[in-house]
Amino acid sequence: MDVRVTSDPQAFEREVFPFLQQDPVLHTIIMSNVHDRAQGTAGPEDEPSYFVSVHAPDVVGVAMRTPGRGVYLGALHEDLAEPIAEAYVDVLPDLRGVGGTRPAVLRFARRWCELRGGDTTETRGTRLHKLVEFTPLSAPGGPRLMRADDVDLVAGWSDGFAAEATDEIASDHHEWAERRLAQGTLWIWEAAGEPVSMVGFHLPLFGVCRVGPVYTPPEHRRHGYAGALTSHVSANILAGGNQACLYTDLANPTSNKIYHEAGYRPVADFVDVEFGG
Repeated sequence: MDVRVTSDPQAFEREVFPFLQQDPVLHTIIMSNVHDRAQGTAGPEDEPSYFVSVHAPDVVGVAMRTPGRGVYLGALHEDLAEPIAEAYVDVLPDLRGVGGTRPAVLRFARRWCELRGGDTTETRGTRLHKLVEFTPLSAPGGPRLMRADDVDLVAGWSDGFAAEATDEIASDHHEWAERRLAQGTLWIWEAAGEPVSMVGFHLPLFGVCRVGPVYTPPEHRRHGYAGALTSHVSANILAGGNQACLYTDLANPTSNKIYHEAGYRPVADFVDVEFGG
């Protein structure tokens, strides 16, 4: 078994995408992150990413660590987690945590703590869903694409989303909003002429679009806006001949219920673990 580490996203994409594209829904996070960096569309970063591939002799597993994040293992087979942890020890002086399917994460975390010391805390559980049986959802108002005069609004909503959730948004929310505007990958729901919710999506990669982020400010919640807008965005993805997928927070049963009503079905569960002193 050969474990390789690189900070070259173009070379990594060429080497591992034939393996990952066998299931582009299951591997959507790694594929989109690598592709964005290979294409130069990820935005400015002040440190390198570290990508790992395991070969036996063909590629059998991959992992990544992008700036400011933990290591992401995705659906890595648990038997590969320990050699990947050993590979990252050599290049990461300070690692905040690891995410992926539970067996692989636990094996990685155990080996990491053996090598570096410290302890672990499980911080979040997420579920990947794939759109299988599309059912339109409705709410008062209607959808429109983000406009140039929405950049400040979207950046502000991104602050709220990042405080509550996840890894979908970069730290520079204004730059992130401008990038979404340029790509045409963010929709807004308006009710009575007022923006009340936003839903983004990732451009298709091997026929898969990942929906997210989904955010409604607290004062506009419980009216069905996010569900209706997610339904609209999902319908557009299907109309373009692509598959739609999204992640939900397992601690939020409301969102899981809404997406199920729209036709999304579970694919796999993932956990995040943080390292402490």
